[in-house]
Amino acid sequence: MLANRSIPPSTVIPVLAYSDMPAAVTWLCDAFGFVERLRIGDHRTQLEVGTGALVVVQREGSAPSVQDGSVMIRVDDAHAHCARATRHGARIVLPPTDYPFGERQYSADDPEGHRWTFSQSVADVDPATWGGVMSRS
Repeated sequence: MLANRSIPPSTVIPVLAYSDMPAAVTWLCDAFGFVERLRIGDHRTQLEVGTGALVVVQREGSAPSVQDGSVMIRVDDAHAHCARATRHGARIVLPPTDYPFGERQYSADDPEGHRWTFSQSVADVDPATWGGVMSRS
């Protein structure tokens, strides 16, 4: 893949629209620990988290669109991350929960209803033990 300083190096880059893009950027940085990478005019901002990235754009029109997805981000400490998000007003829809596939996850909605799941690896579990099938090794 050709390197380009104008785009994050992440393979997957979700793009989420907000009615107030600058306020959303501030909130996402404060609540979820994102770091602003690049702001493009008044309509688009690239954010980084760990080795991942996302793009926040200004929503066109005033009506929110139906959200059919969510964003999952790996974190080092789901409990601490959840506490931080809660302090900044995130609506926790699922508190930190340990799963048999070796992850501790929590989910939160941001002020505009985007669903975020934060996942902490707590064990190296063979997917075959919980019914998973590896597509490739």
